[in-house]
Amino acid sequence: MPAAAASYDSSATRFPVGVDASLRAAGWQPGRWDIKQAEYWADALRDHTTPAGHQHAVFPAAVEAWAEFGGLHVTSRGPGRQIAPTALRFDPLSGLHLARTFTDLGRALDTTISPLGQEGEGSAHLAIDAQGRVYSIDHTGDWYLGADIDEALTTLLTGLQPTRLRTAD
Repeated sequence: MPAAAASYDSSATRFPVGVDASLRAAGWQPGRWDIKQAEYWADALRDHTTPAGHQHAVFPAAVEAWAEFGGLHVTSRGPGRQIAPTALRFDPLSGLHLARTFTDLGRALDTTISPLGQEGEGSAHLAIDAQGRVYSIDHTGDWYLGADIDEALTTLLTGLQPTRLRTAD
């Protein structure tokens, strides 16, 4: 038997055990996919224009994240590793009126940004870029949560310290 096959563990999960448990308790399961709801959110975001003319970007990475995690309210189990874990609510319309904020962050990062939801009780807004990287925006600044949604969920739900985005000196 090849070494790779011998090391396969059918009980392995996509996420660390605690993150997986928190997601499942919120209603997530492997294969969860509500594209109809994701398309509704995409249309609502595309149709919204701020009084100053700013619009939301909608792209595949955002729609895929909404389809898999949209509507979930996830709370963490256990203490954080470096900081307190945070609860998450996946609802991109919570960022509906932040089109300029997301546009400005996207411009600074040379990408496009779309809303994902909120941390805590609205203390921060979650966003995703066209490459699938995830960010948090709060009153203290902008934070990099991970290279993809899986890494961001692990950062937030295990209490890992995110990286603060800074301007070049």
